[in-house]
Order: sequence, then C-alpha cells, then structure tokens
Amino acid sequence: MTTAPAQSPAAAAPYPWRRPALVALLLAEAMNLLDATIVQVAAPAVHADLGGPVSDVQWFSTAYTLPFAVLLITGGRLGDIAGRRRLFVLGVTLFTAASAACALAPSPALLIAFRAVQGAAAAVIIPQTIGLIKAMFTGDEMSRALGSIGPVMGLAAVSGPILGGVLTHADLLGSSWRAAFLVNVPVGLTVLALSPRILEDRAPHRPALDWPGTALAAAGTGLLVHPLIGANLAELPPRNWALLAAGLLILAAFAVRQRRTKAPLLEPTLLTHRGFPPALATSTAFFAMTNGLLTVVVLQLQLQSGAGVLTAGLSLTPWSVGLAVASWLSGRRGARRRMMPYGLALVLLGLTAATAVYATTAPTRYPWPLVPALALVGLGAGLFTPAFFTMALQPLRPQEVGSAAGALNAVQQLGATLGVAVLGSTYLDGSAEAACAVAVALTALCWATSRRM
Repeated sequence: MTTAPAQSPAAAAPYPWRRPALVALLLAEAMNLLDATIVQVAAPAVHADLGGPVSDVQWFSTAYTLPFAVLLITGGRLGDIAGRRRLFVLGVTLFTAASAACALAPSPALLIAFRAVQGAAAAVIIPQTIGLIKAMFTGDEMSRALGSIGPVMGLAAVSGPILGGVLTHADLLGSSWRAAFLVNVPVGLTVLALSPRILEDRAPHRPALDWPGTALAAAGTGLLVHPLIGANLAELPPRNWALLAAGLLILAAFAVRQRRTKAPLLEPTLLTHRGFPPALATSTAFFAMTNGLLTVVVLQLQLQSGAGVLTAGLSLTPWSVGLAVASWLSGRRGARRRMMPYGLALVLLGLTAATAVYATTAPTRYPWPLVPALALVGLGAGLFTPAFFTMALQPLRPQEVGSAAGALNAVQQLGATLGVAVLGSTYLDGSAEAACAVAVALTALCWATSRRM
C-alpha cells in the first residue's frame, strides 16, 4: 500500500498517480451526494409501489441524510486514526453493497433501513477526500483540486433528481425506481478499481475517538429532525415541541463535552480559525435552501401540476446547466472570495422570480416561467460553491483536516435534512410560495454568515 512520504508537501515530488486518484475521489463524492437527492423524484413511484404512510416520502431522503450528517465527524476522526485511504475503500465497499440492497428492498421499512446504512457508509467516505487530496497535491494544483469539490458536490446534488426521474421513467428491464439505486453499483466498482492509485494518509498525531460525544450528537440531531418530518409546522403538537427541546438540550451537552473532553470530535483549534465557525453556519443555511427548494419544486410538479416523473426530473435541467457553467467560470477565475456574494445575489434573484411564478400560476398548470428562475438559482449556486469550499478549506493544517472535513460535510447534510423537513412541510401544509419565502430567508442568512469567513 502506498503511504504518504515523510517530507513536507512543499518538498515532495508530485505524486505520479494523483490524477486518476482524484477521479476516484470525485466519483465517490458524486455518488454519495447524488444519493442524497436521487430519490426525491423517484419517491412518489417508490411509495406507489411499496405502500406505507405518505410521510415515508420524506423519510426516503431523510433516512440517508440524517446518519450521513451525524456520523461525518466520527468518520473523519476514524480516517485520522486508521488511515484515510483504508476508510475510504471500506466505505465505498459498504455503500455499494447497501445500494444493491436498496434496489432489492421489498418494503418501505427495509428500504428506509438500507438507506440509513448507505448514509452511514457515506459518512465514512466523504471526510477522507480532503485529506487525501492534500496528501497528493501541492501548490496551485492543490487549490484547483480542492476547488473541484464544490462544483462536483453542487452538480451531484442537483443532478440527482434528474437522474432519478430519467431512470425511473426508463423502467429498464422493469426496474422502475430500483434503477436509481442500481446505478451506484458500477460506479462503486469503478471507484474500487481506481482506489489502489490513492496515496494512504493519516493525521501526524493519532487522535482518540470520542464515542460518548458521537452518541450525544446522534441523539440530539435525531431528536431535532424527527419531529419536523411530515409535521404541520404552524401547529406542532406539544410532544413534538418536547422532542425538539430535548434535542437542543442534548446538543448543548455535546458542546459542553467537546470543551471538556481530552479527545474532542472537533479539533479545538478549528474554532479559533476566524472563518471556520461562519463557514459551518453558511454551509448549513445554503444546503438547507438548495435541498429544500429541490424538494418543493419536485413535489409541486408531481402532486399539483400533474407532471410525470420524467418531466419533474428534466425540469431541473436549467438548474444543473446553470450550475455547471457557473462552476466552470468560477474555477477558471480561481474561485475567489468575491464570487460568493455575486453567486448569492443571483440565487436571491432566482428565488424572488420563483416566488412570483408560484403566486401567479394556477397550481394545476405547468409553471413554465419557473425554468429561467431555476437557471438563475443554478448560476448563483455555481458561482458560490467553488469559492466557498476553497475559502473554507485552504487554511487548514494537517491535524485539522479530518475533523474539519467531517464537520463541514456534517452541517451540509444536517442542513439538507432540515431543508427537506422544513421547506417540504411548509409546502405540504401551506404553499410553494411560502416555501420559497423560507428559502429567501435562508439565503439572506447565508449572505450574512459568509461575509464573516
């Protein structure tokens, strides 16, 4: 097994297999983040086939993103301890097997369980990427490699519903929605075939693992999200409020433990970085907005406008194209800090237009003016994400990489989970324009926090 050399990155010769290794890492990133959204369009077809309560439609996504969010920091720590390449390969193997199990699931309960296994495997894979890139690249090449993560993440998140719609509609060999999970199997096998080219790497000082802290984070996050799924946010029952309060208390206990334990999940020095805490808040708000909005658009098209699964998926193409073009332009200009406010301004413009479209178009008609509005949101997200991840990750020291990668991805997935729960429930209990108003508020919060990075 190839191991990182002892000399400093600046003095080391370029790692010869770094480009095929980067392909493997980015494929794994795309595969994992694609699965966070690929079920959004296919979910109604899954529900029609397997049955169960309507709230399962939200759980098909949340069962994946919740363990993904909760275990990401622990996954980063495990990479620091046991080796990032080793954990990466283990996670990809488990993820590929769980994807096949999802495709064969005979009931909604088993599908939700296998989705949770997928999420846990993703939490092992994703935190290793940044550390492995830093081990194999130096100088400007490292900046470009790190800058490629944001566009890949954004494109994967937005392309998921499109791919889910296309595969479900194609009904290959009668597979229907099951093809949305089977597609992971050849991708996972390709990543495993390329993985021997990845350089092994681990933290210079072996950290300990805080299992009680992990349990507190899991319990607190679960109690915070569970009461919001399928609930009427305007009329939450006392039991749901009690669960939310319990979740907040447990997360407060987690924060206290992180300050006092000798083996915190988060490196204490991360919180002293001027820009890292605002980066966590920005990631939470931004991905809550994007994932929540995707859910609202897909649900409105299928439940009210009468669009089929293919039409609903393809309706997101302008978003994906806009994101791809803007990400490429942002990358060519070095993903500079000033791209972030420009990107958020375009997102706000697109959200304002989408709100107007929903307010003026009959719910049963296809909202054609939504197409350019989604293109604007995609362009804005494409300008924002490469600059955001570059600014958030570049200053980190080797000892901070695993913990920081886990934390940043954890709040991203937590934001996605909360976005699906809050915006989805706002739409189901209110209207699409009300959900868009929540998305506007989240984008404004993102603007405020990103200015402090």
